[in-house]
Amino acid sequence: MYQRLIDIAGKLDEGMFLFGARQTGKSTLLKERFKGEIYYDLLDPELRRFFKRNPNALKEALADKPAGTLVIIDEIQKVPKLLDIVHSLMVDKGLWFILSGSSARKLKKKGANTLGGRAIPETLYPLVWPEVTDFQLDRAVQNGMIPRHYQVPDATKRLKGYVEVYLNEEIREEGEVRELEAFERFMEVAAISDGEMLNYSNIASDCGVSTKTVQSYFQILYDTLIGYAIPAYRKVVRRKVVQAPKFYYFDVGLANYLMGRHALKRGTDDYGHAFEHLVMQEIIAYKGYNDRQDVISYWRTYDKKEVDAIIGDARVAIEIKSSEQIKSKHKAGLKAFKEDHPDCRLILVSLEPLSRKVDGIELMNVLDFFKQLWDGKIF
Repeated sequence: MYQRLIDIAGKLDEGMFLFGARQTGKSTLLKERFKGEIYYDLLDPELRRFFKRNPNALKEALADKPAGTLVIIDEIQKVPKLLDIVHSLMVDKGLWFILSGSSARKLKKKGANTLGGRAIPETLYPLVWPEVTDFQLDRAVQNGMIPRHYQVPDATKRLKGYVEVYLNEEIREEGEVRELEAFERFMEVAAISDGEMLNYSNIASDCGVSTKTVQSYFQILYDTLIGYAIPAYRKVVRRKVVQAPKFYYFDVGLANYLMGRHALKRGTDDYGHAFEHLVMQEIIAYKGYNDRQDVISYWRTYDKKEVDAIIGDARVAIEIKSSEQIKSKHKAGLKAFKEDHPDCRLILVSLEPLSRKVDGIELMNVLDFFKQLWDGKIF
């Protein structure tokens, strides 16, 4: 069993929306940490149908509960009408709620009650390095860090099922995707852009749909927490920089499956792309769990100098290479960035076994980087 880092109890104040993509472990986490609390699972079809017909039944069921009673409703987006009842119970009776789900999109679309700021939003990410006592880097690079997928040597079948469930349950319910096959093709094409700058026109051409449709498809991925965009670092000093965002799926295992990247081997380009994605995944999760306001961006010039991650206003620049031997060319992007931002801390994450500092650049073995990151020594 994994000891998840997210501090739900410490952050809970009246209410919380706990969001996270499917199978990140929301239900398991809540049942483990809040044993004995009132728990409603809206994945139960019978209970879901009942609440859809009679949302006021929630108020009746909790009528005799004292102030401060904690109530957990799992998959709240399945019955958004319950949020009006939840709001009144919080205001009138002082009950506390944790409301979990895999998508905030349905709540937004249906104009659901967002509880007037009484429930803070939190996100549960896939597993991260300090949560896995038997961490195996190559397995994480290949399978990703969704708990069920990381647990097995080969997660291909589980990833196949994951994609099918996502398409059939999440996307079909969106009602905005007329052709599921077109969206499935889009997900595969988007995987080719994983970790790359977005070019909506090219993706639209490959998918056989309009640019506007592709943009709406990406928004669905963002809203259902299946993907996220990393903005370009836009502070121009001397060099003209690229402005387009980069796209990442929320878990590297999903990107690998959609691209058909199986049996990844160190030293290959495919391994390098997946390795970069995994490191970015850890950085994003650290920011989220620690409520850091620092913007994470990337930097790329038109003469193809690039740095994978810029933290805040050029406080830290991080380049990610899967090489087991760092060469001068691997440092080029960081050195170029340093010319414009001389006070920036420079870090190069790689598979080199020995961490050290050379030419003003901190060369960090990936596991040393993860330790420093989660010890709060990077941001």
